[in-house]
Amino acid sequence: MKIAVVFDSAGTLLRMHRVAKNIKTGEFLDEVVSTELVGKKPYCALMVMQVDSSKLTGCPPEMLISDFLKNNSIDIEVACSRSRIEKIDALKAVNNDTQARMKDLQDVMAAVKKKCKNIFYLGVGLIIDLDTDSIPYVICTGGKVFSNSFQVIKTLNEKDIGVYIASGDSMRNLSVLAQNVCVPLHCVFEISTPERKEAIVKSLKKEYDKVIMVGDGINDVLALRAADLGVLSIQQTGKCPPLLCEEADVVIKDIGEIIGIVDKMALTQN
Repeated sequence: MKIAVVFDSAGTLLRMHRVAKNIKTGEFLDEVVSTELVGKKPYCALMVMQVDSSKLTGCPPEMLISDFLKNNSIDIEVACSRSRIEKIDALKAVNNDTQARMKDLQDVMAAVKKKCKNIFYLGVGLIIDLDTDSIPYVICTGGKVFSNSFQVIKTLNEKDIGVYIASGDSMRNLSVLAQNVCVPLHCVFEISTPERKEAIVKSLKKEYDKVIMVGDGINDVLALRAADLGVLSIQQTGKCPPLLCEEADVVIKDIGEIIGIVDKMALTQN
């Protein structure tokens, strides 16, 4: 029987640290969940910036983020939103913003680096609001691979299990992760919105007898539902939010439990 496992990245294969900054108040939000910020209003979205974080540190602190993006031809993509938001509308909100500055991004990057000493990678993003045509928050995510992620994927590969990564992050960071855990780049899906993750799972179900989805957040719900087995990982938080627990078929506290789940599925079908 052919089995595939689709992993989200942040919080599933990676232990993450996130810090957001409220542009209006200057308040820092530690260990924030980006989907919760996006979910506050129907027309908010998380935008992922396709840029090497090192390029951000040398910029003039008072430069508007919108000017930095235009001056350097930096692409940004809609990674997550409560309602369907087109990229052209999201870009309009970014370009019309007159408050968010490079210092705000530099601040959250510095905060994450302080929290995560042995940082694996660093990613930055913007929360945009179409109602106000503004950037109410900037956000930085940094982290490192869970200690057993590599061994889990190595074991799955040895068992001829198809291994895929579907993440809202950009390929700039995902390619580093993929190389670290030995997942071929053609099996990595970047900028995966909840709807795209669902579509990826449904597409793989045409190729495999069984597809397992492993995620940790509300943006994985559609994919968990679409999979033959939805697995919720709480390794990052240790907590099981009611909605996610209801949607998942299995809850795991350690990514290593996936091996037993795959073995059990294979035995059940034989």
